[in-house]
Amino acid sequence: MSLATETRPMTRREWLLSDRPQSRLQARLGRAYMTWRRFSANRLAVVGLLILLGLCFVAAFADLLAPHSPVIGNLAGARLLPPGSEGYLLGTDDQGRDILSRLIHGSRLTLAVVVLVAIIAAPVGLIVGAVAGYAGGWLDAILMRITDIFLAFPKLVLALAFVAALGPGIENAVIAIAVTSWPPYARIARAETLTVRNSDYIAAVRLMGASPARIVFRHVVPMCMSSLIVRVTLDMAGIILTAAGLGFLGLGAQPPLPEWGAMIASGRRFILDQWWVATMPGIAILIVSLGFNLLGDGLRDALDPRESGQ
Repeated sequence: MSLATETRPMTRREWLLSDRPQSRLQARLGRAYMTWRRFSANRLAVVGLLILLGLCFVAAFADLLAPHSPVIGNLAGARLLPPGSEGYLLGTDDQGRDILSRLIHGSRLTLAVVVLVAIIAAPVGLIVGAVAGYAGGWLDAILMRITDIFLAFPKLVLALAFVAALGPGIENAVIAIAVTSWPPYARIARAETLTVRNSDYIAAVRLMGASPARIVFRHVVPMCMSSLIVRVTLDMAGIILTAAGLGFLGLGAQPPLPEWGAMIASGRRFILDQWWVATMPGIAILIVSLGFNLLGDGLRDALDPRESGQ
């Protein structure tokens, strides 16, 4: 009986949770599995993940899900119809366009803005912070003073200044938001770098003859990724609100693009009588922003090194 117990094959869960992994792949999969267990234990984080998966699904299949055209309206017979009237589930706007269809297609713009800003701002902040933290001295001082200059201005005000210089449009709005979003990431990366710069394994790599660039990009940057991922996820809600603010002011996506902030701006004239024109895109912004915040909180708990060490 004892022999049978000792020689029984290891289950998949036991293989993932083994304290003696036989390969690097097994160790990575085990860490990923433990991270997922901590994340899935947070019900609100799972709700946030489902919201964002729903956003991605809606954006991917917008052409199939939208019942009407997002840009062509019916001024003669469908202007400012209330929700549920004549097949318009969320009503219509002042141009006779279906609000639901515009929200569905607007999810593509929202997702595109979020992804592009993250792709541009996060690597810039990560590289600047890691280089400043590892190099130290005058280079650290120069890079951090530049970062402080950007942090001294409110993000929306600075984004407005860049968009005013570049001109209105969704592409310029993305550039402006990305330019104003990287400084917090640089601060986080610098703080993480300072904690590992003098560690034993970095000293060992240095003694083996690795160049500073190799040490930064192969050994320091990966140590900053977990904190950066959490911060980027939590900042997504702010990015959405900034993009909506630019659209509200007419500096973001231009008509007839169904951008949620621009939809709120066009509906503010009817907020008392035709409340749904501005309320529906506001609810969409609220739900998506809440989803990113819940996901960020869950990732913070799951990727916390103190939790990982337990």
